Amino acid sequence: MELFASIFSFLQASFLDWFVHLFQIFLHIDKYLGSVISEYGFWTYLILFIVIYCETGLVVTPFLPGDSLLFAAGSFAAIGALNPFILYIIILTATILGDNSNYWIGYYVGPRVFTEKVRFLKREYLEKTHKFYEKYGVKTVIIARFVPIVRTFAPFVAGIGKMAYRKFLPFDMAGAFLWVTIFVFAGYFFGQLSFVKNNFSYVVLVIILISITPIIIEFFRNKMAVRT
Repeated sequence: MELFASIFSFLQASFLDWFVHLFQIFLHIDKYLGSVISEYGFWTYLILFIVIYCETGLVVTPFLPGDSLLFAAGSFAAIGALNPFILYIIILTATILGDNSNYWIGYYVGPRVFTEKVRFLKREYLEKTHKFYEKYGVKTVIIARFVPIVRTFAPFVAGIGKMAYRKFLPFDMAGAFLWVTIFVFAGYFFGQLSFVKNNFSYVVLVIILISITPIIIEFFRNKMAVRT
């Protein structure tokens, strides 16, 4: 019940408490996932499916763990706590279904859902993702897969922009395949190394830092552009 207790306290907390608690979950994702596996066994696959589906498929949940969760899951698969084949298929399916749900929500609902009255639906996220599309075009569907927040909003914006589904789907599947393969198997092959196990929180920090590097670069580039 530790997981549900953590989620309940997370939902009740203030914004600052949310951030701190969420950061703790990210840093110690291996311990949280270990507790889930011990308590729920085979149902862990369903829990992982739901988390990844929501992280990729719902614009209101871009804060859920993605990269770090895949890496941690892969490391547990390496010791036999999870079946690597089932894990891979479950996560890949959740990712593709999530993206496609997000695309069709954007396609049919569009900008009407974006309002400052909704905490997590910030127009700045939409504008940031639009910039990605302007810079990288349809390749954004793949590139954004590796950038937190933008990853969640990219398929939604593709739907809003009425990107042809025949273009969206192959790029989406390619991005999902690369993302899941890289992080799950990175965890599988490197997650059980003694250095990684003993410094898992630092490894997660590195993963997060690498993931948000494009956002940091873009932020400072915009700052410099404004000054000049």
